[in-house]
Amino acid sequence: MGDVINLKRFKKRNDREQSAKQADANRARFGRTKAERTLDERRKDRAADLLDQHKLDDGEAS
Repeated sequence: MGDVINLKRFKKRNDREQSAKQADANRARFGRTKAERTLDERRKDRAADLLDQHKLDDGEAS
């Protein structure tokens, strides 16, 4: 016969592990300084501006 496993304890341990993984993801996503957020925003805006500069007109006058 196999070992007896307490399912309630197993479920609680699994829930804690999932919660810890979610907390790590949230720290990576939201745990940044204001300087890092503004730098990322500037980089995103710069990339969008460069992309807009390379767009070709379709030839129609608006």
